[in-house]
Amino acid sequence: MPTSILRDSSTSLYEQIAHRLLEEIQRGDFEPSGKLPSEAELGQRFGVSRVTVRLAVGKLSDDGVVERKQGKGTFVAAKQVRHGLDALRSFHEALLLQGLKPSMHVISHTEQAMPEGLRELFDGAERCLLLERLHYVDEEPIALGRSHLPAALATVVWAEVEHQPIYSVLEHVTGQPVTRADLAIRAQEADKALATALNVKRGAALLVMERTSYFANGHCCDRTTFYIRPERYAFVLSGVFKN
Repeated sequence: MPTSILRDSSTSLYEQIAHRLLEEIQRGDFEPSGKLPSEAELGQRFGVSRVTVRLAVGKLSDDGVVERKQGKGTFVAAKQVRHGLDALRSFHEALLLQGLKPSMHVISHTEQAMPEGLRELFDGAERCLLLERLHYVDEEPIALGRSHLPAALATVVWAEVEHQPIYSVLEHVTGQPVTRADLAIRAQEADKALATALNVKRGAALLVMERTSYFANGHCCDRTTFYIRPERYAFVLSGVFKN
């Protein structure tokens, strides 16, 4: 059914359409796929040209409400994931706590010589396991994790524990829980391999989180570098400030 808009209003047609679509998005009318009707369908619905529709959708895109996916259409923008820095949580757990349905996929796992720059960190260990996993939210890649882990984890059948956080696997294999982690955050451009894995353009800006984790005895058990799509992720730190 056509949807009426005010032709003699001081508010432009495209702004009225953008406001109407925003109300419908907030109401959940386009769930579960999140896909909006095509420009042609919206033009017919509101009785306006495709140019007017394009302006309305453009406004929603500029406001971060929708995102255009080339060759697929326009979708309600995914909610941004917030990673708290004030608690010890695995990357996967941080996603679960927000009511999301994350998944992980093991790309590779190889026992290899410990990189020279990490040997001292791992108390002189000569061997390690290099594990690469892709993290997904809503079936879209959100981060690639590259982990250097104790060589003891090379015996793990990763296909069987693919969806378990590294911290859980570490505790299961060693009997020791992870008790501390240091985080460092920086930015980096996506090279060809990262761009392909994360479905972004080569040279796109990525958030990089470097995590170094320790057992209670002070021994390092994990050095993981996460390469994260920044439009889907934010780091937050909560604190109490006193006058």
